[in-house]
Amino acid sequence: MALPRTIHLIPMDHLNGFDVRPGFYEINGATAIPGGVNFTVHSHGASSVELLLFHREADEPYAVLPFPERYRIGNVYSMIVFKLNIEEFEYAFRVDGPYEPEKGLIFDKSRYLLDPYARAVTGQSKWGEKAAMAQHYKARVVKDDFDWGNMPRPLIPMEDLVIYELHVRGFTIHGSSAVAAPGTFEGLREKIPYLKELGVNAVELMPIFEFDEMQDARQVNGEQLYNYWGYNTVSFFAPNTSYASGLEYNREGNELKRLIQDCNENGIEVYLDVVFNHTAEGNEDGPFFSFKGFDNNIYYLLTPDGRYYNFSGCGNTLNCNHPIVHQMIIDCLRYWVTTYHISGFRFDLASILGRNEDGSPMNKPPLLQAMAFDPILGDVKLIAEAWDAGGLYQVGTFPAWNRWAEWNGRYRDDMRRYLKGDAGCAQAAALRMIGSRDIYQAGERKNASVNFITCHDGFTLWDLYSYNVKHNDKNGWGGTDGANDNNSWNCGIEGETDDPAILALRRRMVRNAFALLMCSRGIPMFLAGDEFCNTQFGNNNAYCQDNLTSWLDWRMLEENRDMFRFFQFMIALRKRFKILRANLSDGYYGFPDVSFHGVAPWHTQFEDHERYVGVLFAGQAPGEGPQIVYAASNAYWKPLDVELPELPSDLCWEQLADTWTAEQAAVDVPDGRFSIGPRSVKVFTARPR
Repeated sequence: MALPRTIHLIPMDHLNGFDVRPGFYEINGATAIPGGVNFTVHSHGASSVELLLFHREADEPYAVLPFPERYRIGNVYSMIVFKLNIEEFEYAFRVDGPYEPEKGLIFDKSRYLLDPYARAVTGQSKWGEKAAMAQHYKARVVKDDFDWGNMPRPLIPMEDLVIYELHVRGFTIHGSSAVAAPGTFEGLREKIPYLKELGVNAVELMPIFEFDEMQDARQVNGEQLYNYWGYNTVSFFAPNTSYASGLEYNREGNELKRLIQDCNENGIEVYLDVVFNHTAEGNEDGPFFSFKGFDNNIYYLLTPDGRYYNFSGCGNTLNCNHPIVHQMIIDCLRYWVTTYHISGFRFDLASILGRNEDGSPMNKPPLLQAMAFDPILGDVKLIAEAWDAGGLYQVGTFPAWNRWAEWNGRYRDDMRRYLKGDAGCAQAAALRMIGSRDIYQAGERKNASVNFITCHDGFTLWDLYSYNVKHNDKNGWGGTDGANDNNSWNCGIEGETDDPAILALRRRMVRNAFALLMCSRGIPMFLAGDEFCNTQFGNNNAYCQDNLTSWLDWRMLEENRDMFRFFQFMIALRKRFKILRANLSDGYYGFPDVSFHGVAPWHTQFEDHERYVGVLFAGQAPGEGPQIVYAASNAYWKPLDVELPELPSDLCWEQLADTWTAEQAAVDVPDGRFSIGPRSVKVFTARPR
């Protein structure tokens, strides 16, 4: 909506010492305009709304401005307040209405409420410190004057992505990170050269919406614990101010924008891990600071007696397919794309986004369909965690409209079982490596599978081969939290060891996992720190650990530089061969697009006792010529002799990678026969003789 330059000439009313007039009803939140600030908020059940103005960081308002009844159209209250300097005030609302908890109506005029469309939230600018005067959340008006220049977003094709998942604070807060602004957006920006050196081209940031790390803060055995991961949203439109290296009064978000701008200029897309399944308000016993006070029975899924459904496992569940919540989520995504140049979103517990108001799964959820076809989101990556805490599991069946990708939990589970040597897993591993065609309608949903073996939720890659069971005692729940089905293997000794044979095996298992991840069709994603054997000491649910358990210890990079080089090498190998990333044709040189092989070529009967998988990819890459890649993996504990498929006479096999050793060098295989070591992976290509 265009804002008139002469708005101050329109006749005004006078309210408690302020010049006011009806505002712009279609612009939600607080927006600076010529001569004043436009405040717009809506509530279906409210009987009245008041705007509260505070001096910066004050706890009590210096002005209370009730919205005149004639400033209300339908359920929307809008008012322009003139001669407000955005740098001199903060704001909140009070909302009155009926109190009938059994109907989900809990209006309370005594509560100060945070604007659901707030662009910046006050009170927790320093990590781990809730300001003494911050008895409630307030908002600031943000001036959007960031200069993005002429650099377009990278728009990397889905099949070319290599996604790197990280926690903004944990990535650089340890002193070994050697950045000037540890634990912040700026600290991450300082590490962009490292990301480029590694070879990733997309970073997925764990929650950076304003959240309350002090929620459920507690001490366990003298260690201060926080809600460190941030899956407890306070405000969907505001960046977490404690992730900024300095105060950004009324310019909140500029440091994040500089990070995104520099990432884009270096060919790296930025994705946000977003939490639209619940909020930090929790259940009946949780805090009351925003959505509960505006329209509790609209924003949350409620039982018939007015209590909270808990499909999120966090106390409440957003009523995502109610038109009001639906519109807020679409507005939010559009805002982050247009204002912050975000290239993609990963949706936490995304199956909740497809639940009806009674909690039942919907056939064609309006919200998910709207995201798939929204014009502004047209080239944005949409990635679903296709399950929720209520038992809904939709990997392969998530409503997609050929727009949604999914975290492929079956890839993680099948590959973990195969890699540690479980019997009967070879066929499943082979299917995962060719893009899980058995799950995604025989390839009709291209680029739907986000392949991962590790993520923030669970063991690190090093811990996956260092622990048979989780070690979560430091979380304070008696070991009852965190997954039990880890499909991990300690390689013979639980936890830390000095045994050189065990350590060598663990390192090889890490290389095996990453090599197969890079040789799998789909979109690969891995956890920050896996490239230098980062450990969480066996904790597979480190959500509350703001300490060395979760922080990256960059000293490990120097100790494990050879592992870093191997990760670099495999990422580069994946980028070299487009055939590993996409189905290019029906095949080449007489080979089909993909084929499975045992120790003898074309042996496709995966028997229970077999632990060898050979996957051959063949095709014609436009502008790059024919490509043939053969990935061989031996999950057996003995070496095997293998015969490669016969090539045309003008080609010969060349070995590119071997996880038996950290350092890689090309080796000719003129007769097509090779020996593969126990628990190891090799990668071959065909080249002209």
